[in-house]
Amino acid sequence: MADNSTMPVTSVWLTCQTLAREQRRGRYVPQTSSHPGKMLPNLAAHAISSFTAPGDLVFDPMCGSGTTLVEAMHLGREAIGIDIEPRYAALAADNVALAASQGAAGAAKALNGDATQLLDLVPASAVGRVGLVLTSPPYGRGTHGLVRADSTGVRKRDHLYGDRERGNLAYAGWSRLLDGFAAILTASYALLRPGGTVVITCRPVRRQCDDLIDLPGELIAVAQSVGLVPVQRCAAMLAAVRDGQIVHRASMFALMAVRRARSEGVPVHLIAHEDVLVLRRT
Repeated sequence: MADNSTMPVTSVWLTCQTLAREQRRGRYVPQTSSHPGKMLPNLAAHAISSFTAPGDLVFDPMCGSGTTLVEAMHLGREAIGIDIEPRYAALAADNVALAASQGAAGAAKALNGDATQLLDLVPASAVGRVGLVLTSPPYGRGTHGLVRADSTGVRKRDHLYGDRERGNLAYAGWSRLLDGFAAILTASYALLRPGGTVVITCRPVRRQCDDLIDLPGELIAVAQSVGLVPVQRCAAMLAAVRDGQIVHRASMFALMAVRRARSEGVPVHLIAHEDVLVLRRT
């Protein structure tokens, strides 16, 4: 594990002061809800505004439904994204087309392919030009997704990342996921301009009630191993702040998991933020 004692939390990003669906309403196609691991638009916009200028190139090697691309366009940046799942790459392209139709000042392209081979996918003109790599890794093969209650109980939908056979890192297991992420960061390093920034959003992952994986710490170690230098570790809120109080946005499944763990004597808490790891190419 890397020694992160010299990288303090320097700020809190108030990214969830409006509901996620309100952040996306009218800005993303309705089918965007089918992606199980969407980045918050306000989080993406804050990162892009903080670490790039209009006209800069932003890159997301695991772009999912295209949040990074859309927010970059609306802020007057160029953007390139890759997703291994054809349906999500197509969804990102639909969101890019919507942003363009709304007069977004920037331009973006969504590509389908394996980001561990990203240098074979992106235009050669992007090498050494990227000002910001902004992404979030999968936390495993499934998420809480969306739910529907009926007379037979509660059913999940849109909670799986994609196709195991295609090589999706969500199905790779923790060791292979980290190895794949290292390959992605190594290739992304080549895209970055000198002084370029990498922002990774993530959170600790609990596989079982008593098995907590420090994913942020693991990802910092991976990033340092490819030559990136940590400069900030911030907290992006997944909860609202009202009159000094935290108003959680947790799903029903998260609430149930916490209640079950506490009933078994495990002091689990609701997650109210994501770690934001900010690293730089020297």
